[in-house]
Amino acid sequence: LNSRHGAITQLFTYGQYILFKSGTAAMGTLSSGEILESFQHLREDLEKAAHAAYIAEMVDRLTEDAEPNSWLFDQLLAAFRALEEGKDAAIVSHIMEMQLLSLSGYSPRLTQCANCGNQQGEMWLSAGEGGVLCGQCRGRDPYAQVIGPGTLKLMRLFQQVDLRRLGNVNVKPATKRQLKWAMRLLMDTHVGVNWKSRQFLDQMDKYDLKE
Repeated sequence: LNSRHGAITQLFTYGQYILFKSGTAAMGTLSSGEILESFQHLREDLEKAAHAAYIAEMVDRLTEDAEPNSWLFDQLLAAFRALEEGKDAAIVSHIMEMQLLSLSGYSPRLTQCANCGNQQGEMWLSAGEGGVLCGQCRGRDPYAQVIGPGTLKLMRLFQQVDLRRLGNVNVKPATKRQLKWAMRLLMDTHVGVNWKSRQFLDQMDKYDLKE
């Protein structure tokens, strides 16, 4: 932060940068840059910063270096903007989780039973079976757990939503708790990464650090 590039290299800063690379070095040397959006409020709010860090870590660890993805970059930028605007941070993070699951090839089947295609009745979430199971098929996974219709509706929405067009989302606390469980189950089963930033989010929830 004391260097001449301190302002343009602040955490979460969106800018245009000029780098010089020599030989086969993976990292370049920063020559200059221009801040486009500083996202200062993300750094000043503990909850927003924690979710922004988790989102950034997911994008970093689930994508390949030097492989451009303009759509994902737009979603990352939109996620930071949504957090800064005060939209529900947990919901924004869950949307990014769902999008990155899909990008990694593990998009769960949520519109119908993953085994028989049934769309009626109560559903059970099974990460091992790749989505939801109906009452007749839930025996295929002894660890499958029932998932509420409100939670399931949100998860289906997350598979389609564009964060650039995200409005205000009001979710009941009970639904948010089940949503957190469901997304954790899918992420941990199919991705299996030890997320450092998510551990801090858990500590925040445990000790009510958000307040």
